[in-house]
Amino acid sequence: MPRQSRKPSGTGIHHVMMRGINHQNIFEDAEDYFQFMTTLDRVRVQYDDLGLPCGTSCTIYAYCLMSNHFHLLIRERNEKIGEVIKRLASSYVYYYNHKYLRDGHLFKERFKSEPVNDMEYFTVLLRYIHQNPLKAGIVEKVKDYEYSSWGEYSGTVDPAFQVCDTRTVLNRIPFKDLDEWVNDPLPDDYNFLDNDNERPRLRLSDDQVWQEIIKLAGVTCSSDFQKLERQLQRETLGQLRELGASVRQLERLTGISRGVIQFV
Repeated sequence: MPRQSRKPSGTGIHHVMMRGINHQNIFEDAEDYFQFMTTLDRVRVQYDDLGLPCGTSCTIYAYCLMSNHFHLLIRERNEKIGEVIKRLASSYVYYYNHKYLRDGHLFKERFKSEPVNDMEYFTVLLRYIHQNPLKAGIVEKVKDYEYSSWGEYSGTVDPAFQVCDTRTVLNRIPFKDLDEWVNDPLPDDYNFLDNDNERPRLRLSDDQVWQEIIKLAGVTCSSDFQKLERQLQRETLGQLRELGASVRQLERLTGISRGVIQFV
């Protein structure tokens, strides 16, 4: 079946979501999140052959980075949305593969997007994107999540490190009103790009991981886990990743190599 073409946006604004291949984590630690934000900041600007800024490729209004996917509220400028996301993803994958000694794809082949053609839906998406960590049960308040753009709106992020154009939004919506809206939970039946009934995975503590290993495989230490039959090992690791254990955490606790864990 041929791919469906992307729906055009009359405003140039799109809601973009991109997920890790096979729903795997794309961020393993704080360094990964901050590297992605740095890359996002860099792709906003176009450069000439001398490496000097010469234009704006896009404007970013909001973002939220979850363990296995990210959301952007982004406007095309001098570059099509597909090219911007391609540069963003390629740069981050290069970093991630180099850091974790891996090869191959990290993201699903094609990102999801939808047009944003009016201010009402734009405001709904601002709420939805920033509420992702609440829906996942990671934090209790929007302001408590470190890896979204809400700190840029609330003023807790130094302007020198801001990625988003918050001024355009705040010129239209006073912060007091925006703060109330963003902290007012959206109904669960809203239809968004990722409404596939999957909830982002939560992080497990080391003790929780071992409790699950004991329950799933019946062993209590790394040396015994390494002696398990290969299929049981892989099944256990796969279930632990689905529950929210990271690759680095499983490598450290079980002694199984990162390359094996990443592809279970």
